[in-house]
Amino acid sequence: MPYAGAPTPPRRRRRPLVVVLAVVALLVLAGGSALYLLADGNESPSVAAPTSAAPTASADPDVPVPTGPATTAAPESSADPRFAKVGQCVRDAGTTDGKPKLLISSCTSNTYEVLRRFDGTTSGEKDAEAKCGRVQGYTNWFFYDSELDTLDFVLCLKQR
Repeated sequence: MPYAGAPTPPRRRRRPLVVVLAVVALLVLAGGSALYLLADGNESPSVAAPTSAAPTASADPDVPVPTGPATTAAPESSADPRFAKVGQCVRDAGTTDGKPKLLISSCTSNTYEVLRRFDGTTSGEKDAEAKCGRVQGYTNWFFYDSELDTLDFVLCLKQR
């Protein structure tokens, strides 16, 4: 039995420890998710295919109509086509598993100029062809379909 005048032992505060552990757990989960999304081995294949005829002019006001000669845009720090912008060019660097591998490059002969980029969910070849069908002057298309739909995109290309 404690004496009436004896001090009681102080309580340990565990709140800072719990907060630190929660922050570390969130960082580990975020890092693991980023590595999973950036891993090249788990991506769905992309496809590029030529079309037989050039489409006619579009009446869709959202589709830009090229005016004048194309400008040569400098490639981004990465040559990955996920970072390709309208006006830049990509080149076919060979095939992987029967699918073309595109890289951002300078606009020279035997490259493809990006006429239009559609970001967001794509369902594949038919969707890419339908989207690019509204783009005047396109000759090829390329799509990227991943498990995470926010990373999907379609590029409408013009062979140079």
